[in-house]
Formats: sequence, C-alpha cells, structure tokens
Amino acid sequence: MAAIFICGSINLVTMTASRTFDFGIRAFDLKIRVASNSEKVRYTLERFLLPPFMRCDVPDAAADVVVKVWTAAAGFEISVDNVKVASGESLADAALAAVKALDDALIRKLRVLRAVHAGAVVLHGRALLVPGLSHAGKSSLVAELLRRGAAHLSDEYALIDQDGRVHAYPRPLLLRDGRPRQTLLLPGELKASFALEPMRIGWILGVEYDPGAFWKISRISQSEAVMLLLSNTPHEMGQSPEMVDLFTRCVVGAECYTGTRGDVVEAADRILELVTK
Repeated sequence: MAAIFICGSINLVTMTASRTFDFGIRAFDLKIRVASNSEKVRYTLERFLLPPFMRCDVPDAAADVVVKVWTAAAGFEISVDNVKVASGESLADAALAAVKALDDALIRKLRVLRAVHAGAVVLHGRALLVPGLSHAGKSSLVAELLRRGAAHLSDEYALIDQDGRVHAYPRPLLLRDGRPRQTLLLPGELKASFALEPMRIGWILGVEYDPGAFWKISRISQSEAVMLLLSNTPHEMGQSPEMVDLFTRCVVGAECYTGTRGDVVEAADRILELVTK
C-alpha cells in the first residue's frame, strides 16, 4: 500500500462572494480540501498541515474532509465539513487548531489504516512505538529522539496497515516546553526529517511518564503488547474488529516493554542503548 499519493500543483480559485485560497491533499485513502479567505493563512496552513504530502486540486464535491480557516472580526474561525470546531485570536492559534481539527477528522474517517495513539520514530531502519494518550509526554520524547538522529513518524498517531506495517502520520510536533500553550514545531527545526516509507516495528515501549521516576522497564509478551495497542487506539472495537489481527501482525518480531520514565534526556539515552543491543 502506498503511503503517499502525488498529484499536481496548488490551485487558486475565485468564489462568487470573495476570493478563496485553497489547496488539496491526498493522504492515505482520503482526499482533503483546505481553504481560507486569506492568502497568508493559506501559506501557513500549507506549511503545517501534513507538510510532506504533495498538494493538488480537490474540489469540495470530491473531498472526504474540508478544513476552512476564515478571518473574522475577532480573529479566526476554523470549521471542518462546514461545522465550526474552533476559533483563534492569532494566526498561530488558528494553525494549531486546524492541525488538531484535521487530526480528529482524518482518524475518524480512515477506511483501511488503523491508528494507535503513539509517539513513533525510525531508528536503525525499524519503527519504535511509544503508545500513550494525550499529555503522556510523547511529543517531548519524540523531539529528543529526533535531536539524536531518529526520523519522525509521528508524535500522536502510528497508522497500522493490513500487513502490520507502520505508516507515518506526518504532522508537526505539538510541544509545550514549559509553556501553557502548545506550539507547532517541524522536524527540520531539529535537523531531522519525516520518514515516509511504511516500516516494520522493532520496539514497543509502553512507558508511563512520571516526573519523579527513573527509567525502569520490563519485557512483556507480544500478546500483552497487542492489548497495549488496543488500549491506546481511538477506534471502537465494535466498528473495527479487524484491529486485533492488524495489531497481532505488527508486533511480530518486535521487542515489547512496559515501565516508567522520568527525565526525557535519560529516557532517550536508555532507548538508544536498547535499540543498539
């Protein structure tokens, strides 16, 4: 299964009421249209919405997901499929809200791939998954590993195909770095790159973040790892019963662990020791 669909150049269209600046993205098995009434907003969205994927023309009628960011009197309004989902005072706020809104829409509408909440990077030609829900410290750990030479798969979702391979969910990292609000950071700012080829999983680390803890992990079975992945998927089992088979395939050959971690630098050191054994 190809991870990327490549198509033509960006298209600008003129609407009857006002000029609309738009572009399309073909990502996985979905077609996405992104539009704004501001050229500056359009360029910002191009930079941050699934940036490695080529842009193309996706008309409204053909789109599976339509994301719009419109300038308004009080800032910006963000809608998905013509339903307002967020607002923002600044362009940075609007871009962050658009990234999150696209996350929710894409994961809900995936037809073939299935998602696991996980930080994911490539080390030594194999994928490392760190399953965990929001606020589990995935982004900070992914960022530290990128600084050490890893390639970026995702700081939020690992996408599993029918052969058990991991596909990238190539959005920017969402980092706080001690700030109350998240900011968007591209891997290139850490001298790293997106990894776009489907990968076999080499390691699964179910490590919980505890600021007062030290690195401590223990080996688990592959069946336990499947349960770990199932406990961190946004999909409902009743609607996606094939997930057990998909996740069983993806853990074959993987080293699987659970445990705790504290400081992100120590955790990155230990992970690099683990994957080079």
